[in-house]
Amino acid sequence: MMKFKYFILLILFHQLFYSQNNLTDSLKTYSYNDLSQKFYSYNNSNEIRNAKIISKYYLKKAKSEKNQEQISEGYVMMHFNENLPNALKYLDSLQIITKNSDKDYYPARIYLLRGNLYSKFYNVKTALGNYVLTLDHAREKGNKRQIAFAEISIAYLNNYIGKYRDAANTLRHYLYNTDYLDKKDYDNIRVNLVDTYIEINKIDSARILIEEGLLFNSENGNTNQYYGYLLESGFYNLKIKKYHIAIENLIRCKKYFFTTNNIKNQSYTLLFLGQSYVGLKETEKAIETFIQLDSHIQQSKHLFPELREVYPYLINYYKEKNDKEKQLYFIEKFLKIDQILDSQFRYISRELPRRYDKPRLLKEKENIINELKNRKRFFYFSVLVLLLILLIFIFLYRKSKKAEKQHRKIAQDLIYFVNENKIKRETISINETFSDNFQEQGTIEDKTTKTISQDVAQNILKELENFEAKEQFINKGITLGSLAKKIRTNSKYLSEIINTYKGKNFTGYINDLRIDYAIKRLAEDRKFRSYKISSIAEELGYNTEQAFTLAFKKRTGTPLSIYLKEVERIVDSTDYKSKNTLK
Repeated sequence: MMKFKYFILLILFHQLFYSQNNLTDSLKTYSYNDLSQKFYSYNNSNEIRNAKIISKYYLKKAKSEKNQEQISEGYVMMHFNENLPNALKYLDSLQIITKNSDKDYYPARIYLLRGNLYSKFYNVKTALGNYVLTLDHAREKGNKRQIAFAEISIAYLNNYIGKYRDAANTLRHYLYNTDYLDKKDYDNIRVNLVDTYIEINKIDSARILIEEGLLFNSENGNTNQYYGYLLESGFYNLKIKKYHIAIENLIRCKKYFFTTNNIKNQSYTLLFLGQSYVGLKETEKAIETFIQLDSHIQQSKHLFPELREVYPYLINYYKEKNDKEKQLYFIEKFLKIDQILDSQFRYISRELPRRYDKPRLLKEKENIINELKNRKRFFYFSVLVLLLILLIFIFLYRKSKKAEKQHRKIAQDLIYFVNENKIKRETISINETFSDNFQEQGTIEDKTTKTISQDVAQNILKELENFEAKEQFINKGITLGSLAKKIRTNSKYLSEIINTYKGKNFTGYINDLRIDYAIKRLAEDRKFRSYKISSIAEELGYNTEQAFTLAFKKRTGTPLSIYLKEVERIVDSTDYKSKNTLK
């Protein structure tokens, strides 16, 4: 019989060794990225043996290739599934090899991993110290992911000591206001937020998250996450006193979690299950479940504040049964556990405000002061800008008013001279009286040309006088060539005569005649000024309205719109017979 047992063990050992060799051989074809993905996949699904094989191969491969960055990752992988002393050795090696790293997540990452490690082994005091160091180094390097991980971990400690609202605020912020964490991180935050919502009686918010989590993870086959939400569903139904539903969910959780190495969820499954039996007054089942929890605590060393509710229940039960031995046993257990919990609770309660809340509040105070200073600076800057804008506006307004006054004066002078019949129909020589733009026309006697005789010049000037008298300048399409042909001369002579005797080029000559004509006719002809500007421009021989208004402003020094307003105000009134009436 003994030989048979040894034979079976030998076969099992051979199979184990053979399967490990096969897995190791298959890993040779994988890249570092592939190995990393396989490791975390195995690790998250509690396939610890395979995860260990991969982490060992990863570190061995990195060392053989002297790849410092990958050696670092190998140490990280190796520490996950070791006991506390060995895990710390790997993290110490990680700290040594990354001492001079230029990565912004070192050394914060090391302190975060240590914090998580101590938290895993229920040393919350040392865990808190490492999380605070993580936060300090992460802020120094400006690594927002490491800051998030540290603050989320501290939120879990707040949850531990009953500061549920502080924990909920932090978790809610990172769940709904950030986008730089991984999906797995957000899943964990969401599950823990459910727990804090139940503790602070935000029952509807918890229920919504539970329903969403169960549905999503069921549809996507995420077994571990699904049972995490199912555990919270058990807690939720316990809280609202639907004990039967809670028990149904928790029994399913018990079957699942005790096939994994998730000690925390195993503990809370037994706690909620026992409390649900208490709610139904099924004392014997409650005692049986709490005894299972006690046994689990002895093996796992996982202590948590809610145990203070369990041991008094056991003590009172055996007191009523008059079972002194078990009563004494649970009293001693309770006193020991309560002392540890009290020590942890007092330490975390004291150190969290001192090492986390106070620096955070001081930082917030500094930020608020800086923000108020910036607001004040912005206010003064805004006032200064608005003042400058106001001064510029006042300057431009006064300038425009001054210009408008000048324009109105020019328009009034034009209207006055038209109405006083001081502009002769032949030459409309108003330039001397109202605008420096108009140039004095000379006589034939005091003007001479180099190439044209006086007889020819006099003849051309007479033809121009006739052209002006018949107002042929308003005909559309007039050109230097067409006018020269009309008065039986050539373009060169005509251009020279206009330049010499009129003091302007042909285009200026025609424009001035048209504008002078417009000035007079707009002032005298009510029907004409009732036309649209485009119609007036067309009748004056202009191709566009814009060409007309520009020519008017250039000739007179006042905009056409102001001239028309003044015409309406003065000419259409009864009191405009003398200049003294103009205002």
